[in-house]
Amino acid sequence: MDVQELEQIQTETVFLTETATATVKNLLLQKNVPDYGLRVFVAGGGCSGMQYGMALEAEARNYDHVIEQDGVKVFIDPTSMMYLNQATIDYVDSIMGGGFKIENPNAVTSCGCGSSFKTKDTGGYSGASAGGCGCGAG
Repeated sequence: MDVQELEQIQTETVFLTETATATVKNLLLQKNVPDYGLRVFVAGGGCSGMQYGMALEAEARNYDHVIEQDGVKVFIDPTSMMYLNQATIDYVDSIMGGGFKIENPNAVTSCGCGSSFKTKDTGGYSGASAGGCGCGAG
C-alpha cells in the first residue's frame, strides 16, 4: 500500500449532524442498548438502483470503518464506505413524518424520498434525474 492509498483510507469518513446524533442517542436509550452503534450500509435495490440501510448493532464487524461522533458510534463496511465516503447523515422531522436523510456527494441521482440513489459507476447514468420514484415523493 502506497502513501496515497493510506491517506485515502484515513480520510474516509461519514458525518452526522447534531440532530442525527441526538436522535441516535435517544433511540439507543429507548431500546435500552446505550452501548450499541448505528450500522449504515448500501445495498442493491430501490427505485434508483442502490438503497441505504440502517440498523442498531452491538459491535463493529471485522474490517468495518468505525466512526465516533459525540459519543455515537457508526459502523460501515468497506464496500458501503466506497459509496458513502464524505456523506452527511441528518434526521429530518416534517409534517409527513420523520426519518434519516443522507446527503451523499457520490450520488449522481437519487430517489425523491432520499432512500435510494445511483452513482456514475453503477451504470445507466445519463445525466437525467431519477424521476418516477415508487415512494410517491418523486
